[in-house]
Amino acid sequence: MAEITAALVKELREKTGAGMMDCKKALGEVAGDIEAAVDWLRKKGLAAAAKKAGRVAAEGLVAVAAAGTKGVAVEVNAETDFVARNDQFQGFVSTFAQVALAQGDDVEALKAAEFPGAGKSVQEQLTALIATIGENMNIRRAKRLEVSAGVVASYVHSAIAPGLGKIGVLVALESAGDAAKLEALGKQIAMHVAAANPLFLDSASVDQAALEREKAVLTEQALASGKPANVVEKMVEGRIRKYYEEVCLLDQVFVIDQENKISKVVENAAKDVGAPVKLTGFARFALGEGIEKEEKDFAAEVAAQLGG
Repeated sequence: MAEITAALVKELREKTGAGMMDCKKALGEVAGDIEAAVDWLRKKGLAAAAKKAGRVAAEGLVAVAAAGTKGVAVEVNAETDFVARNDQFQGFVSTFAQVALAQGDDVEALKAAEFPGAGKSVQEQLTALIATIGENMNIRRAKRLEVSAGVVASYVHSAIAPGLGKIGVLVALESAGDAAKLEALGKQIAMHVAAANPLFLDSASVDQAALEREKAVLTEQALASGKPANVVEKMVEGRIRKYYEEVCLLDQVFVIDQENKISKVVENAAKDVGAPVKLTGFARFALGEGIEKEEKDFAAEVAAQLGG
């Protein structure tokens, strides 16, 4: 049986908000598997949701760039927030976004691409910047969206410079309608994406493994109520609809009007822009998301240095 360490219990508690003893018991029931323990707690009604609450490690910047029918989001990481305010670093990230806008979102190909005006590749330019600033940096990811007709709108939440910040969003709108009006609509939806953080475009694009896992948890919760099977099935169907409303962009209620779903907002826009509108995709980059931060015990670190 896997050892149930204090660190494991702490991690589960941060993910679920459940009590320490409940977390310890859950881990014991599932041989220390953290994700299975999350599900165990949810089935027992001891955790609100399987939301990851780990602190992110990466600093740096997210950048967005858009031009007509295409747009790109990129993330370049650094060790400290101080570097994000450095003019040279900001200039590198902005220029890199323009390279990605022109060439695509394959990170390895982008690293080998020519960095404008430097006579070096993107990676070589970054290496030179690392030597100059004295802090490790890396290109983490890029995502480009494109439509055949319409616009790709962009938005940066709390931008520290044009197109640069910690949350960047792209929204692709396919339409033959008025470009300026599409751009305004796209920016509003991008602001919604920044705030609501949808995971999928629509119910058809929901990851099936995630959906089956959600159904399993909801089914056990419903069965625990003692209701008959036919009632349980309807309860689960209702909760899955609610799940879609939480994680699918087109099913979410627009944060700006607090009334219509995004799908309806897009449908209604056709009259204003002069042609049907289809929301074909979105991208949301939040700086450092998904990167675990190394937490140091300062007292233990000092003690170790004194002991050494």
